[in-house]
Amino acid sequence: MLKVLIIGTGNSARSQMAEGLLRSFLAGRIEVHSAGTHPSRVNPLAIEVMKELGIDISGHRSKSVGEFAGQEFYYVITVCDSAREACPVFSGRVQRLRWSFEDPAALSGSVEERKAVLRRVRDQIAQHLRDLVGGVTPKG
Repeated sequence: MLKVLIIGTGNSARSQMAEGLLRSFLAGRIEVHSAGTHPSRVNPLAIEVMKELGIDISGHRSKSVGEFAGQEFYYVITVCDSAREACPVFSGRVQRLRWSFEDPAALSGSVEERKAVLRRVRDQIAQHLRDLVGGVTPKG
């Protein structure tokens, strides 16, 4: 089975949303994980905006890239510049994709303003993933 690792800084929003989206796009046909270079906790607002698409990431936890050391992945995708710079080397014939999305952890403003940015980032990630896997849409 194809294995994918998506890496962000805190593994709190962008990488978590990407993991949930990719699982939804390719349910049962892919093994997907997410991790952070400096893991924190899953952002509750990210959970909310994913539920709007019928994708439940409430059971996800923030993980360190160290948990995946020694494993081989087909794709390693970074979702921000700082993760790209701190990304460890993975063995095998890994394909690296380097994407950069706005950091929801750096947001200020009202809950609705922060959710609006998270929705925009979620949708940008979804489009990148659709392009990667050939235009599929999430189940739900």
